[in-house]
Formats: sequence, C-alpha cells, structure tokens
Amino acid sequence: MKLYFRPFGFVCLFLTVVHFHLYAQVSLIGQLRTRTELRDGYGNLTPKNSRAAAFTSQRTRLTFGYKWNRVNFNVAVQDVRVWGQDASSISSTDGNRLMVHEAWAELTLINSADSTLKFKPIQNLSLKIGRQELVYDDVRLLGNLDWLQQGRRFDAALLKAQHHGWALDLGVGFNQNSDAFGATGTAYTPANAPTSALSDKNVTLAIPGGFLPTVGKGGVPVVANAVSTNGQNQQFKSFQMAYLTRKFGGPASGQVKFSALVFKDDFSKYRIDSLGSAATGYVYGRRYDVSGVHSRLTYGAMLTRQAGGSSDKTVQVQWQTFGYLQSGKDRDGLRIRNAYHYGANVTFQKGLLSVSPGYEVLSGTNAATAKPGETGRFDPLYGTPHKHWGYMDYFYVGTGSPAGGLKDAFLKFKYTGKRLTTALDVHYFALAAPTLNKMPDAATGARLESKLGLEYDFTATYSLNKFTMLEAGYALMKGTNSLEYSKQGTMNQKDKLGTWAYLMINIRPDFFVK
Repeated sequence: MKLYFRPFGFVCLFLTVVHFHLYAQVSLIGQLRTRTELRDGYGNLTPKNSRAAAFTSQRTRLTFGYKWNRVNFNVAVQDVRVWGQDASSISSTDGNRLMVHEAWAELTLINSADSTLKFKPIQNLSLKIGRQELVYDDVRLLGNLDWLQQGRRFDAALLKAQHHGWALDLGVGFNQNSDAFGATGTAYTPANAPTSALSDKNVTLAIPGGFLPTVGKGGVPVVANAVSTNGQNQQFKSFQMAYLTRKFGGPASGQVKFSALVFKDDFSKYRIDSLGSAATGYVYGRRYDVSGVHSRLTYGAMLTRQAGGSSDKTVQVQWQTFGYLQSGKDRDGLRIRNAYHYGANVTFQKGLLSVSPGYEVLSGTNAATAKPGETGRFDPLYGTPHKHWGYMDYFYVGTGSPAGGLKDAFLKFKYTGKRLTTALDVHYFALAAPTLNKMPDAATGARLESKLGLEYDFTATYSLNKFTMLEAGYALMKGTNSLEYSKQGTMNQKDKLGTWAYLMINIRPDFFVK
C-alpha cells in the first residue's frame, strides 16, 4: 500500500505547487454523473405486456488543463459503467471501461498580439491535435454527444484561423485498426468487432480481424431500419472538414451568427462473406479487405440571431434557420440522390418564460420512385440527436430511424429560475417520404400513414450548489403502426405507448476554485 500511495502523493504535491505558481493557467475539474432510468419504450416500442427496465449508469471524469500564451494542453480521463455491471470483487477477466476521453494540445503558430511573433497578415493561427471533441453550432451535425455517458470524441488535427471577426477551422482525421509489424494496406474495420459470435446453428465461432458480423443472412438486415452514423462506432475511415463562421451586429441590438460547414467522410468498402461450415453453421457479415472507400459530402449553412439586451418587460426574440445537402455515396455504397435537411425555429422570451415553435425535415428515400443502388436519406453525421429529435431517442441513434426520413414539428416551453429550470417539449413526428407497406395483408403498392407519433418530454433541473446539479425527466411516446413498422418491421405487435423516466445527479467540482 505504501508503494501505491507514494506516487499518488507526489502527484498531488506537484499539482498543489503548480497551482500556487500558475493559478490562472492550470485547471483540474472532476465530474461524477449518475443517471437512474426507468425504460418502458425508450428508443423503440416494446413488445406487448413486456416489463420495464431499470438501472443506474455512471460517468466519472477528471479533466486536466494547462494554458499558456502559445500552447493549450488538455487531458480528460473517464470511466463509464452501469452499477452492478462488474462483480463486487473485480477479476482480470472483467471488462476495462477506463479510457482517455480527450488528450490534445493546441499550439499557437501566429498571434498578432505577440510582439515576438513577426508574422501579422493573420491575427491568430493555431494547430489543435490529438483526441478531442468536435463541437460546432448547436451540435446538430457535429457534437460531443454529452448526453451519452460515453460521450463522443475524434482523433483529429485542426488548423484554426481567426482574422477580423472571421474564424475558419480546417480538420482532418484518419483511422486505422493497428500499427502491428507485418500489417499491409490501409483496410479499416469500422467498429469494435466482437471476438466471437453465434452461428445460425447456435455454435460459437471465433471472429477473425477484418470481419464484422451482421444481423441478417447474407449481410442484409432483417429489418430495413437504417442506423445513421450517429449510432455507429468510428464508422468512417477518414474525414476532411472546413467550418467558417462570423458574427454580425452588437450585443445590444442582437448578434446574427453565420456559419458554413463542408464535411467529407470516407467509408471503407467491404464484401459480403460468411464464416463457418455446414456442421457448425454460419455467421454472416462484412469482410473489410477491399481497397478503396465510399465518399460522402455534406455541406450547408446556418443563421442564428441571439436576442439583444435584457428586460423583463419586453419580449426578446431569437431565431435560427439552416439548410444542408448531401451527395456522393453512403457507407454501404448507395448513391445519395436529393438528400437534404432544413428547418427553422424561433424563441419568444419574456422574463423567466419562453416558448419556441419550430419545424424541420430530414429527407428520406421515396420507396415509390427509388432506383436500385440509390438512397435519398439524409444522415445527420456525428451530432447530438437527443437534443433535437426527442429525448426518447427514437431517431438517428443506435436504435435506428425510418428510411423514409423524418418531419418534426415541435413546440417547447421553458421556465428559467434562479435555481430551478423546467421545460416541456412536444414533438409531432411524421415520415418525410412515401414508405410502402409490405405486410402480407396489405395491397400491392399500399403506403404507410405518414404520422409516426407524438412525444412529450418534461424535464426539471435544480442547482444544489455551484458544483452540483440535480435533473429529473419524464417522457412519453404515443406511437403508431407506422412507427412500429418503419423501425421494427412489425405491426400490432408492440405497445404503442412508450414511457421513460430518469433522475440524474451531476457533480462537477473545480478543484482550483474556492
């Protein structure tokens, strides 16, 4: 025990010394966030007469930061687990969930305010490199997915320029599975593939590297329930991006923020294959030993107006409008045709109360006119769907979303007090494109009703102190047969009423702030 605590004590002493000498430059922030959930229809409608699920998950994170006039350095280590997931006495066979969430450094290359740097045409230029979060605009397309306990991070390099109010970020990322000796080529398996899987004869077979099992025979999913890249794990092989933004106007009159995004992500090609034999049965999946990539391009812009000034007697107005297009090929090699995402919303706020109506559309594949090898489905990249398309996470997450796309008309109410904040969000979801009903008893060419369901989300947040937040929520989904069929391939087999409740405690102490 002594040998264990001596290094730890030395680290604590070192941080204390650094704290006294570099107080304005060093930060150490902790987080302990537990979330207890009661799920009975969260993410997908559940079978009739099924039982609700209950559990508590926990994120523990420690973030160390150092800032100097020419370099920023940040490391965030986190541990994520479900209470009871490990045995009370952990053995060497238990899973390791300790990971590095962030580890990056940002180096200042040009700073016009620094007299020792002679280059002046650009006011500021820096390079941020390492494992980092990508958080842009309202995290619609690029975000840290902070609601998920695991969060999201990217291994990337960003060149960041600022000049006369304009800001430009250029980013690149390139993923690979291993740096082992003898490895050839750049084939990339885009997931944490399991080491074993059950065959169609219930025999466990070992999974070799480069092979990713799928849920359906021949690599075709049992249900055509498209899972977006938000629901994948490091799906892309590489990416390149450019983000440009500028604010216009002053704080008193309200600022208008313009931003434009171009994001290209590349997906490894694959071939359909299987493992096993007639005696053991087969595991069907994808083998990533094919050279080349499928490339997808997403581009568009957003305008956001922030309310100017502050007064309890006048109505403050904020608004947002955006539009994005997609082209190229998706991760399965389907050619993307006429894929788009657009929307607008406005917030009226008076005093502590606000109301926000809005509407947005994510295009889908028109089943009546679609050609083989094509898709019209817009994929919302790597954002935070939980914030935008309902707290019950029915769309554009790991549970999938309709191939016919999504229309979302919503109305949000919010009360923001000194310590207590409450909100009620109401969503009306519908299919964005015609979707065929292929049930055996349906007429040929019959279409699904467009309505998917109504969702009601209620949340309350209370500040216990400056380091601790208490949050509770209750949500309800009133689904339809169209929701059941478009996501799970069945009708009249699921309970159409889904509910979800949670209680979350978020403790974030800043160890260097009194």
